[in-house]
Amino acid sequence: MKKILTATAIAALTAGAAGAEDIKIGTILGFTGPLESITPAMGAGAELAMKEVTDSGKLLGGSTVTSIRGDSTCVDAAAATAAAERLVTTDKVSAIMGADCSGVTGAILANVAVPNGIVMISPSATSPGLSTAEDNGLFFRTAPSDARQGEIVRDILKEKGVSSIAITYTNNDYGKGLAEAIQRNWEEAGGTVTISSAHEDGKADYSAEVGALASAGGDVLVVAGYVDQGGSGITRAALDTGAFSTFYFPDGMVGEKLNENFGAEINGSYGAYPGTDSAGAGIFQEMAAAAGFEGTGPFAPESYDAAALIMLSMAAANSSNSADFAGKVMDIANAPGTEIFPGELGKALDLIAAGEDIDYVGASAVELIGPGESAGNYREIEFKDGKYETVKFR
Repeated sequence: MKKILTATAIAALTAGAAGAEDIKIGTILGFTGPLESITPAMGAGAELAMKEVTDSGKLLGGSTVTSIRGDSTCVDAAAATAAAERLVTTDKVSAIMGADCSGVTGAILANVAVPNGIVMISPSATSPGLSTAEDNGLFFRTAPSDARQGEIVRDILKEKGVSSIAITYTNNDYGKGLAEAIQRNWEEAGGTVTISSAHEDGKADYSAEVGALASAGGDVLVVAGYVDQGGSGITRAALDTGAFSTFYFPDGMVGEKLNENFGAEINGSYGAYPGTDSAGAGIFQEMAAAAGFEGTGPFAPESYDAAALIMLSMAAANSSNSADFAGKVMDIANAPGTEIFPGELGKALDLIAAGEDIDYVGASAVELIGPGESAGNYREIEFKDGKYETVKFR
């Protein structure tokens, strides 16, 4: 539960406030790799929040906030760890907004964030394994765990009248965790999984993998992969051979690139990715459009929220030191307090300075549960007329 600061405590914090500084936040995402088509909007979302706070002049005595980008590659743990090490040791970032894919996020957490005491807030790492990772209270995520996504997949498939599914998943922490969650929830609901098999990214030919999937059969092929890599390769091979005509696409497969790759070929297919129709989502979409990027893209709202939570937690702790503000993140994200939406970060900083509680709702209706992860809202999509469109929210 939050505690309202007394006037004496506020005075003590104010007296001890540091002067203005240039606070650096690492923005580490897969700017190259299997999700490179969606990461530009994610980076832009986080940096939009940083600009908003800097322009307000209300964080820690008028401090500015600078984004320092690092490339996680999404799949290369060694490269991601090296990028994070540079951000922490050379660039001296106070926190990390990221990473994006689950495997590299876990590597950075274990090898860089925890040893150096750096807060990480990921907008898109969804592996259930991260819920129990040793993090010393430093790791949070504005995206829901795939334990929740497994329930969403089950519900959508049941409503579509599907009886059996085949699952193909990218052979990493994200793919394995998601495939397991989908299979567990689907079978508990009485559905049949004909096959659940891994695929490797970066291959030119997926005919063998699709052959095995086709032999097993199923009403729908669930493609738990990456839109810029093997997931699209599997889908192309399945279409070309006629193995499957209907697909379910989880979050890693959803993006404009999917429309570009397949168009009307996947009409009738469907899927879902984190999203909400909350008031904050609409505000963020308008802000993003004004800033020149797509605000409804996967994980762009969550990226804005991750950066905002970092900065507002700094304000609550009156410090840009991770050791000081890590304990404030859950309080800032949850009730009670004045609800804060995108575009209101200056207002939030005023309230915090006055010793008042805030409940950061943000662009994705943030509510952090358990080990500091989003409770989870999803945007359900269907493919019609050569592109996907939103049909409902869950």
